[in-house]
Amino acid sequence: MNIIFTTLFITMLLPFLAKAPLVIAMNRQPGGYNNRYPRKQQAALTGFGERATAAHYNSFEALAIYASAVLMVAISGTADAVTIGLAWVFVASRILYLICYWYDRSSIRSLVWLAGIVAAFVMAGRAIWGS
Repeated sequence: MNIIFTTLFITMLLPFLAKAPLVIAMNRQPGGYNNRYPRKQQAALTGFGERATAAHYNSFEALAIYASAVLMVAISGTADAVTIGLAWVFVASRILYLICYWYDRSSIRSLVWLAGIVAAFVMAGRAIWGS
């Protein structure tokens, strides 16, 4: 179970990792980072900054789904080798997803997103219906 929790911990860190490129983009704006109204500034970003904003927000969205799957696995005690493999697929897909977003690789990003979301739902399904 510790491995599953480790993947959750990494996934919890990803929104904050995703914030770093966003901060860089915001700092490059006239006047620098607007700490008073950061969301307003983020909404006005274009190009890389706009993609970095979307990647940051999507990391939080994916975390909710993955945390739910991990909770289901933990409660049901179904953390077998397949589930652990799916957990690492999810983590890898989320890291690749961020990279694809930052470098504007939209088609690959969509496929990577699909791989991750399927992994999370298969984990949850295995917890419900068994291995």
